Order: sequence, then C-alpha cells, then structure tokens
Amino acid sequence: MEVYDCIIIGAGPAGLTAAIYASRGKIRTLMLEKMIVGGQVTTTHEIENYPGFVEPVNGFLLMNNFERQAKRFGTEIKTGIETKKITKENNIFKIETNKETYYSKTLIIATGAKYKSINIPGEDKFTGRGVSYCATCDGAFFKDKEVAVIGGGNSALEEALFLTKFVRKVYLIHRRKEFRADKIFQERVTENEKIEPVLNYIPLEIIGNDSVEKIIIEEKETKEKKELNVDGVFVFIGLTPNTEFIKDFITTNDNGYIITDNNLATNVKGCFAAGDAILKELRQIATAVGEGAIAANSVKHYLENFS
Repeated sequence: MEVYDCIIIGAGPAGLTAAIYASRGKIRTLMLEKMIVGGQVTTTHEIENYPGFVEPVNGFLLMNNFERQAKRFGTEIKTGIETKKITKENNIFKIETNKETYYSKTLIIATGAKYKSINIPGEDKFTGRGVSYCATCDGAFFKDKEVAVIGGGNSALEEALFLTKFVRKVYLIHRRKEFRADKIFQERVTENEKIEPVLNYIPLEIIGNDSVEKIIIEEKETKEKKELNVDGVFVFIGLTPNTEFIKDFITTNDNGYIITDNNLATNVKGCFAAGDAILKELRQIATAVGEGAIAANSVKHYLENFS
C-alpha cells in the first residue's frame, strides 16, 4: 500500500499554494482535482487585485504558473479524480475516488465553493465577459458603466453598494417585493442615488455579442418584460461549498462550510482545510493563498510528531 505524506483535494489557489509549501518542505504530496487545475480562477479573464502584478493578469496564466511551481518542487497532480469517500484507519487516511483508492498520513481539503447560478440563457456564455460573481474582483472594470445586480440578500446589497464606487448606475433586481437583507443595507441602498431597485422581477436572458449588452427581465405577476441596457451582470444569490463528500467525516456548519481553527485544522486530527470551502469572511485569491500556506505549515508540524 503506497502512503503519501500529504494528499490535497482540490487544485485551486489554496490547494496549489499548499502543494508548493508542502513539496518544497520535502513532504511527499499528491494533489487530486476533479476538473482542471486552477479551479474557477482559470475562467477569469483579468485579475486586477492580486498583489505583485501592476497590470491585470489572466486567471488561466496565473494558475498555470502556480501549477508549474508546484510541479517544480515535486508535487504529483492527478486530474479527473473525484473524491467519493474519506475514512481514517490506523492513523492513515483512505481516499476513495472514481478511479482508485489513495492513502495518506495527512489531508488538506481545498475544494472551494461554487457560485449559485441563475440558470438563464447567456449566463454561461458571458461569464468572464460581463457576467461576474465578484464585485471586489471585477467592479473596477465597469467604471462609469451601467450594470445589473441579481439578488436580495446582504451580499447582493453590499456588492451593489460597493459597485457604486465605480459604475454610473446599478439596477438591483430581486424576485420578491421586498429585499431580504438587513435593514441597514436596505436603508443605504435607498439613500444611494446610483442604485435603482427593480423588485418583483426575475431575469430571463442575458444578451450581447462579444460581451454583455442587455438583460431581459420579467415582472412575476403581470409577466411584463423589460430590457435593461447594461454592460455587466453581477449575480449574488449565494455560494455552495464543494463539501458534500466530506460532511459525514468532518464538522461543517449548516451551510456546508468546513469549520477550522486558526491553524486550519478540522476536528479530525491530521485533516486540514483551506480556501473557499472553509467558514470565513472574505473569499479572494489572496486569502486562499495565505490559507494554503498555513495549512501546509500545519501539515509539517503534524508530520513531525506522526507515529
């Protein structure tokens, strides 16, 4: 039975950083990724707020550099591997996947989270070309333009308010007659002249050529349709962590986010977690990178006392 020092599940920024730190520390590391190396970041055309790049950097190229660096230090990376079940026997983790079973002394869960989709025509087509799920990441690209924000909770209203720092106008579209967000955010939205609430409407289609040009919406009761000329559509209807396979093994909150301590340890000894799958406030590439480094450091300390 081949036993690795560390297996990392998920090859986004957190997982790749953990791999770089672990492998560089001579920890024999295997990375398992269900889809492509780099995760959601690879679909982002331009990243403007990652430290060290004066000009915007392409997400695919950035993650490609992460991957090359991890491999340079000896990380073994396997793609197309979906983890089905994890157990721990005699201090060794057993990772059952769609292809084969792997064994490791330690484990880092870095499977990230996926944005909930509105599932309308044009959403997938224009993701990265006007459709965004992160105002912090992409807001500055829409300076003096008009955009639509989809959602009615705290995140949607917070992001709409943030976007007013850059854009000329925000259409805040919500499927109900009242927002679900806290009153303080509702008050701030009402007071902001750049935000126009569009209540009781649902999005039907996003239209454009090379990028977003308009969104079609429909009033829920009258079925009246409207076309809003916008350069961007920001979707904020929530996130879903990719932790379904692990819920029966480690502790998560009610929404599925992994609960960790300051060293990113879970409730299972030897199992750590990092990135968007964990319970935290800010989900950015920069925070994922920091967490990946911390998780790898925690693995190092754990292995020093492993028996």
